[in-house]
Amino acid sequence: MVVSRAAIETLLYMMDMAFEGTRNEIWGNWHALLENLSSVRDEDWTWLPEGGQRSIFELVRDLGQCKYAYASAAFEDGSMDWDKPGTIPSISDGSPPAEALDYVRGAQDYWRSRVAALRDDSELLKQRTGPWGTQHETRWLIKTMIEHDLYHAGEINHLRALAQGND
Repeated sequence: MVVSRAAIETLLYMMDMAFEGTRNEIWGNWHALLENLSSVRDEDWTWLPEGGQRSIFELVRDLGQCKYAYASAAFEDGSMDWDKPGTIPSISDGSPPAEALDYVRGAQDYWRSRVAALRDDSELLKQRTGPWGTQHETRWLIKTMIEHDLYHAGEINHLRALAQGND
Protein backbone atom coordinates (compact mmCIF):
# COMPACT_ATOMS: atom_id res chain seq x y z
CA MET A 1 0.00 0.00 0.00
CA VAL A 2 1.34 3.39 -1.01
CA VAL A 3 1.10 6.00 1.73
CA SER A 4 0.70 9.57 0.56
CA ARG A 5 1.36 12.81 2.39
CA ALA A 6 0.83 15.04 -0.65
CA ALA A 7 -2.28 16.71 0.78
CA ILE A 8 -0.64 17.18 4.19
CA GLU A 9 2.41 18.77 2.55
CA THR A 10 0.13 21.05 0.52
CA LEU A 11 -1.68 22.17 3.66
CA LEU A 12 1.64 22.76 5.44
CA TYR A 13 2.75 24.89 2.47
CA MET A 14 -0.49 26.88 2.66
CA MET A 15 -0.06 27.30 6.44
CA ASP A 16 3.48 28.61 5.89
CA MET A 17 2.39 30.99 3.15
CA ALA A 18 -0.51 32.37 5.22
CA PHE A 19 1.71 32.83 8.26
CA GLU A 20 5.03 34.04 6.87
CA GLY A 21 5.04 33.99 3.08
CA THR A 22 8.39 33.73 1.37
CA ARG A 23 10.98 36.28 0.35
CA ASN A 24 11.52 34.39 -2.91
CA GLU A 25 8.24 35.41 -4.56
CA ILE A 26 7.66 38.94 -5.77
CA TRP A 27 3.89 38.87 -5.26
CA GLY A 28 3.66 36.10 -2.70
CA ASN A 29 3.86 37.95 0.61
CA TRP A 30 1.21 40.62 0.86
CA HIS A 31 -1.40 38.31 2.40
CA ALA A 32 0.98 36.75 4.94
CA LEU A 33 0.51 37.57 8.61
CA LEU A 34 4.17 38.28 9.39
CA GLU A 35 4.51 40.41 6.27
CA ASN A 36 1.61 42.56 7.44
CA LEU A 37 3.14 42.81 10.91
CA SER A 38 6.52 43.88 9.50
CA SER A 39 5.32 47.43 8.78
CA VAL A 40 3.58 47.93 12.14
CA ARG A 41 5.33 50.61 14.20
CA ASP A 42 5.63 50.12 17.97
CA GLU A 43 2.95 52.75 18.62
CA ASP A 44 0.54 51.02 16.21
CA TRP A 45 0.36 47.80 18.26
CA THR A 46 -2.12 49.16 20.81
CA TRP A 47 -3.69 51.95 18.72
CA LEU A 48 -7.47 51.84 18.18
CA PRO A 49 -9.49 53.83 15.69
CA GLU A 50 -12.50 55.69 17.05
CA GLY A 51 -15.07 53.06 17.96
CA GLY A 52 -12.51 50.26 17.55
CA GLN A 53 -12.55 47.29 19.91
CA ARG A 54 -9.42 45.24 19.19
CA SER A 55 -5.85 46.42 18.65
CA ILE A 56 -3.20 44.74 16.54
CA PHE A 57 -1.73 43.38 19.78
CA GLU A 58 -5.07 41.80 20.71
CA LEU A 59 -5.43 40.25 17.25
CA VAL A 60 -1.95 38.72 17.51
CA ARG A 61 -2.73 37.38 20.99
CA ASP A 62 -5.99 35.88 19.66
CA LEU A 63 -4.12 34.19 16.82
CA GLY A 64 -1.67 32.60 19.24
CA GLN A 65 -4.30 31.48 21.70
CA CYS A 66 -6.35 29.88 18.93
CA LYS A 67 -3.34 27.98 17.58
CA TYR A 68 -2.69 26.52 21.03
CA ALA A 69 -6.37 25.75 21.68
CA TYR A 70 -6.92 24.10 18.29
CA ALA A 71 -3.77 21.96 18.65
CA SER A 72 -4.71 20.91 22.18
CA ALA A 73 -8.28 19.99 21.25
CA ALA A 74 -7.54 18.24 17.95
CA PHE A 75 -4.25 16.51 18.60
CA GLU A 76 -3.85 16.28 22.37
CA ASP A 77 -5.95 15.98 25.52
CA GLY A 78 -7.87 19.24 25.14
CA SER A 79 -6.49 20.61 28.39
CA MET A 80 -5.97 24.06 26.87
CA ASP A 81 -9.42 25.57 27.17
CA TRP A 82 -10.79 29.12 26.92
CA ASP A 83 -13.15 28.32 29.81
CA LYS A 84 -10.22 27.40 32.07
CA PRO A 85 -8.19 30.57 32.61
CA GLY A 86 -4.45 30.07 32.52
CA THR A 87 -4.51 26.83 30.53
CA ILE A 88 -3.64 28.45 27.18
CA PRO A 89 -0.20 30.05 26.86
CA SER A 90 -0.64 33.78 26.35
CA ILE A 91 1.03 37.16 26.65
CA SER A 92 0.16 39.99 29.01
CA ASP A 93 -1.34 43.32 28.05
CA GLY A 94 1.47 45.76 27.49
CA SER A 95 3.95 43.13 26.32
CA PRO A 96 6.40 44.66 23.84
CA PRO A 97 5.91 43.97 20.11
CA ALA A 98 8.99 41.71 19.95
CA GLU A 99 7.49 39.52 22.67
CA ALA A 100 4.15 39.40 20.84
CA LEU A 101 5.94 38.31 17.65
CA ASP A 102 7.88 35.62 19.52
CA TYR A 103 4.63 34.46 21.10
CA VAL A 104 2.73 34.08 17.83
CA ARG A 105 5.73 32.40 16.18
CA GLY A 106 5.89 29.90 19.06
CA ALA A 107 2.16 29.25 18.76
CA GLN A 108 2.54 28.70 15.00
CA ASP A 109 5.41 26.25 15.57
CA TYR A 110 3.31 24.39 18.14
CA TRP A 111 0.26 24.14 15.82
CA ARG A 112 2.33 23.36 12.71
CA SER A 113 4.25 20.56 14.43
CA ARG A 114 0.97 18.78 15.23
CA VAL A 115 -0.18 18.98 11.61
CA ALA A 116 3.27 17.91 10.32
CA ALA A 117 3.12 14.82 12.56
CA LEU A 118 0.10 13.43 10.70
CA ARG A 119 1.02 10.01 9.36
CA ASP A 120 -0.65 10.16 5.94
CA ASP A 121 -3.41 11.89 4.01
CA SER A 122 -6.10 9.53 5.31
CA GLU A 123 -5.79 11.31 8.67
CA LEU A 124 -7.14 14.49 7.09
CA LEU A 125 -10.59 12.87 6.93
CA LYS A 126 -10.47 11.74 10.55
CA GLN A 127 -12.94 13.42 12.88
CA ARG A 128 -11.20 15.44 15.58
CA THR A 129 -12.40 17.69 18.33
CA GLY A 130 -12.42 21.44 17.84
CA PRO A 131 -11.85 23.87 20.70
CA TRP A 132 -15.61 24.07 21.37
CA GLY A 133 -15.98 20.30 21.73
CA THR A 134 -17.54 19.79 18.28
CA GLN A 135 -16.30 17.19 15.80
CA HIS A 136 -14.80 18.16 12.44
CA GLU A 137 -12.65 16.59 9.78
CA THR A 138 -8.98 17.31 10.43
CA ARG A 139 -8.67 19.12 7.10
CA TRP A 140 -11.50 21.46 8.09
CA LEU A 141 -9.70 22.39 11.31
CA ILE A 142 -6.48 23.08 9.40
CA LYS A 143 -8.32 25.09 6.74
CA THR A 144 -10.01 27.16 9.42
CA MET A 145 -6.69 28.07 11.00
CA ILE A 146 -5.24 29.07 7.61
CA GLU A 147 -8.26 31.30 7.06
CA HIS A 148 -7.85 32.70 10.57
CA ASP A 149 -4.29 33.86 9.81
CA LEU A 150 -5.38 35.48 6.55
CA TYR A 151 -8.46 37.12 8.07
CA HIS A 152 -6.48 38.73 10.89
CA ALA A 153 -3.63 39.66 8.52
CA GLY A 154 -6.15 41.76 6.59
CA GLU A 155 -7.48 43.32 9.78
CA ILE A 156 -3.94 44.10 10.91
CA ASN A 157 -3.11 45.69 7.58
CA HIS A 158 -6.21 47.86 7.75
CA LEU A 159 -5.59 48.96 11.35
CA ARG A 160 -1.94 49.71 10.51
CA ALA A 161 -2.94 51.76 7.49
CA LEU A 162 -5.49 53.74 9.51
CA ALA A 163 -2.96 54.37 12.29
CA GLN A 164 -0.31 55.49 9.80
CA GLY A 165 -2.74 57.52 7.69
CA ASN A 166 -1.96 55.67 4.44
CA ASP A 167 -5.07 53.51 3.98
